[in-house]
Amino acid sequence: MNYFDHAATTPMRPEVLEAMTPYFLETYGNASSIHGIGRKARAALDASRRSLAKWIGATPNEIIFTSGGTESDNYALFGTAYAYREQGNHIITSKVEHHAVLHALQQLEREGFEVTYLDVDASGAVSVESVRAALREDTILVSLMYGNNEVGTLQPIQQIGELLETHQAVFHTDAVQALGTERIDVNALGVDLLSASAHKINGPKGIGFLFVKTGVKLATRSFGGQQERKRRAGTENVPGAVGFQKAAELVMSERTERIERYRMLETTLLATLDELGVTYEVNGANRLPHIVNLYLPGIDLEPFLIMMDMRGMAISSGSACTAGSVEPSHVLTAMYGESNRTKQSVRISFGYGNSVEDVKRLAERLDEVVSTFTNGVR
Repeated sequence: MNYFDHAATTPMRPEVLEAMTPYFLETYGNASSIHGIGRKARAALDASRRSLAKWIGATPNEIIFTSGGTESDNYALFGTAYAYREQGNHIITSKVEHHAVLHALQQLEREGFEVTYLDVDASGAVSVESVRAALREDTILVSLMYGNNEVGTLQPIQQIGELLETHQAVFHTDAVQALGTERIDVNALGVDLLSASAHKINGPKGIGFLFVKTGVKLATRSFGGQQERKRRAGTENVPGAVGFQKAAELVMSERTERIERYRMLETTLLATLDELGVTYEVNGANRLPHIVNLYLPGIDLEPFLIMMDMRGMAISSGSACTAGSVEPSHVLTAMYGESNRTKQSVRISFGYGNSVEDVKRLAERLDEVVSTFTNGVR
């Protein structure tokens, strides 16, 4: 199997598993316990928090460990909305956000909050001017993803952060896909909240963090113990935090090399498709280096993905496949409107273990399967 779905999840690197293992077998104490094993676990948790905070230009006290990107997004949105409700009930987002954001905001709408969903251009980007035009005196939150999980388009986060500098609105960004390829400094970006997840960077599943800028209020979302400075109850996931730290160290030490490799893999993929005469268009622009979203005219998406899988190629789409039907991608619909493109596009995402030879084979299999739908017509 050739795996090209790293935007969905990534394989855990052996170095990460090795770093985590002692905290399952030896230093397995509860980080809230005062005995020796507990103190050792606490020391590891604190070290991970310091390392991850430094990675994004934050302080350790500004990092809340969570179970992953979805919880981080939910905590950011619900926590902010409830904490600042007396100052307004208006929220701004875009139409291309991850469902962890969109579905949370739909729930907040049912609770009486008003949400403005910004349009994007054909590249998948919002404009700073559209944010400016949508701002109101009662706007309490702006949530815009750093890099899109379907097409990879980067948003102008720093410019929007500058725009919001003098406004009351809290600024949240979902950086789950951007972490690991983009250099992130929360102070330079001007964000108040930032969501991250370990399993997108060859770390373990079940661990993420939410950066919360000092002074930003969040209403409590879970009740129980005093963990995470009383902000998230529950026994801390020490092995997960250690794994996140190790994955982050590896991914950042190799960042420049990986970006160059991903770009080479994309160039190889597109050049091979051109040589084979495959008709395609690339969706999005100004993209994360590991995501390529291709419009392949004439395919039937669900059987196409199954046929690629049968040929040993794991790729995906942004569409939701359920019970024999495929819903159009909300991201591509926002970019291109109602068109065949929304149900005839596939996402290819590169990562650990992918080679040039793998990508050439992928292009050949794409050509082979596309031909079954187009009867060989180019």
